[in-house]
Amino acid sequence: MHLTKRSALAALAAVMLSGTAMANTITVYTAYEEDEAAAFLEAAKKSLPDINVNLLRLSTGDLAARIIAEKANPQHDVLWGFAVTSMVNPEILEGLEAYQPVGLDQVPERFRDADGKWFAVTGYMAALCVNNERLQARGMTMPTSWADLTDPSFKGEVVMPNPASSGTGYIQINSLLQMMGEEKGWEFLDKLDQNVAQYIKSGSRPCNAASAGEYTVGASFALRAVKNIEEGYPITLVVPSEGAGNELEANALVAASKNKDAAKRFLDWTLSAEAANVYYDWKAIVTVPGGKMPERFTSAGLPDDVSQVLFPVDFKAAADDRSRIIQKWQEKYER
Repeated sequence: MHLTKRSALAALAAVMLSGTAMANTITVYTAYEEDEAAAFLEAAKKSLPDINVNLLRLSTGDLAARIIAEKANPQHDVLWGFAVTSMVNPEILEGLEAYQPVGLDQVPERFRDADGKWFAVTGYMAALCVNNERLQARGMTMPTSWADLTDPSFKGEVVMPNPASSGTGYIQINSLLQMMGEEKGWEFLDKLDQNVAQYIKSGSRPCNAASAGEYTVGASFALRAVKNIEEGYPITLVVPSEGAGNELEANALVAASKNKDAAKRFLDWTLSAEAANVYYDWKAIVTVPGGKMPERFTSAGLPDDVSQVLFPVDFKAAADDRSRIIQKWQEKYER
């Protein structure tokens, strides 16, 4: 079969266009919540209209398992909004390629990998939700710290997330053990446990229970408290004075990516001012400069600079120690 010069040129153009389309298509794996990911992706598409993003969203644990299962033949180009305590897993870290996106120098070193394999743009932090009406009715003093919750007046008035099922619960327990040292940390948790009415599987439900007046204090995460305050619940958001346990959500370039130019442009965008502004609609921790924390966050009780109240978590240790800590916690406290 012979092609005319015109048809040959047309066929060549089609192949070139197809190659361009493929080069500008990337697969992104994320653990962001569905509504968060949708909002962030919509903003990204406005800035990167020529890049087609195939997005797969799974919970952190499920996503980690998938990445490890696929490590011999990765199916994605970018990791986006993935928990650092999972990112540092050697089986995941070895599949990443060091990359320094535009604007990375403006992100504090504590929020990026020393070897350049990941950088965190968002995160969430522990906080206490205190029901003002129940507190006043029982003549109790507003707590300002974890230590305050061991006072006998709080017996049966505290609810917390179960660290075996809740990421928020684990960062709370792990940060206390890290800041106090394990021996004193477990002793403190023994005292705290005496005042805990129950451990709940969800990270948000303790705040909801306190908001509804079922208990005085719900240990939860900051953004849940902000949203409940916005909805009119009579609660105060308290960031524990010892420092807030936290988890960072990081981004990375996959070493096996066949679409690295587009993947790098996407990663560059995640550090842009446009990205920072949309992050602030959803996140208490934003490491990217250029955005502005909403007034509704600060009016609810968050400081202008949350980095000043974050406990400096050792994420590698948190990941390495997770199974051991959870097993011990279950043996001591689960009920």
